[in-house]
Amino acid sequence: MTNMTFLPDDGVFLGRARSADVPHPLVVTARDDTVFDITSIAAPTVRDICEMADPAGHVRSAKGKPIGSLDDIAANSFQARRDPTKPHLLSPVDLQAVKASGVTFVVSLLERVIEEQARGSAEKADAIRADIAGLIGHDLSKLKPGSPEAMEIKAKLIARGAWSQYLEVGIGPDAEIFTKCQPMASVGFGADVGLHPVSTWNNPEPEIAMIAASSGRIVGATIGNDVNLRDVEGRSALLLGKAKDNNASASLGPFIRLFDDTFSIDDVKRAVVRLKVEGEDGFSLEGASSMAEISRSPEELVAAAMGPHHQYPDGLALYLGTMFVPSKDRGEKGKGFTHKVGDIVTISSEKFGALVNRVRLSPDCPHWTYGASHLMRDLAKADLI
Repeated sequence: MTNMTFLPDDGVFLGRARSADVPHPLVVTARDDTVFDITSIAAPTVRDICEMADPAGHVRSAKGKPIGSLDDIAANSFQARRDPTKPHLLSPVDLQAVKASGVTFVVSLLERVIEEQARGSAEKADAIRADIAGLIGHDLSKLKPGSPEAMEIKAKLIARGAWSQYLEVGIGPDAEIFTKCQPMASVGFGADVGLHPVSTWNNPEPEIAMIAASSGRIVGATIGNDVNLRDVEGRSALLLGKAKDNNASASLGPFIRLFDDTFSIDDVKRAVVRLKVEGEDGFSLEGASSMAEISRSPEELVAAAMGPHHQYPDGLALYLGTMFVPSKDRGEKGKGFTHKVGDIVTISSEKFGALVNRVRLSPDCPHWTYGASHLMRDLAKADLI
């Protein structure tokens, strides 16, 4: 199991950590392989820094207190071998709403349609995939949602009897935005990620997540795992909440990379997000998603989530979606990929580093017991608010 975050040498990084020395989570940054506590009265939460006019400038200039080396803290962040007396990383967001975009890569749209057509059956998926691909082809990467060309493709699928609610959000004018988890409920680097025990067909979703202030201004980004239950969502799109929002099913990290003169929205748009799954059974799988192929821009997706129609006074973390839907057989031929307990999932991107998590069932992951009310009480006790 790797324990490295692989942060780039340049950039301004903002995150959170736990230390046995204080009851409240620490706001931290990483510089030259050292993690610094920069929690202050001016900015006791990550949310407060993201609301500033210049978040990167604040983090860069904050003196802070060193709490340990990044390598040591990252190594101690793995749930399986964590020493609670030593610091470990948390999800880098705190009070922000955690939302997600769906079907934002047109090339993965067909997989969503296939899931629905297969009614959650992995065995039927390959036949349906071949049938639909033969009708409309494989290369949909240049298709613009809402365009005349998109509507023509939609008409062909309707004629085939393959109309899906996913078509409306995949190639129609409106994006799909849903709640991934509640504020304070996401997990970070090294944490266990959870699968609902009813699921027998599921997968990781390697994604970039935008971090936006309450004004809608995007201030940075991180990488994440939007854990998905393909069989549950495939049975009905109305089961999206059960498929997506479970204990420890939202992973973000290792840090937020803030926008500055070394990193911008253009870097997000050029990013390649890589996935590696390593199983205790010797199974391995690798893949990658290119953000250049996203059908709706990060700015469009953030605007669809927040604005005059919907406000988030503590800001927003928004998963952007993935084009990678693993179909490599694991075990019996034709049944495709699904997780097994104990899988190690590594999601990485050059500008962000690596996010590593172990897969378990949601009831077996540490239960979410520390919410916004606990944070406020602990910060008040420390005279930080």
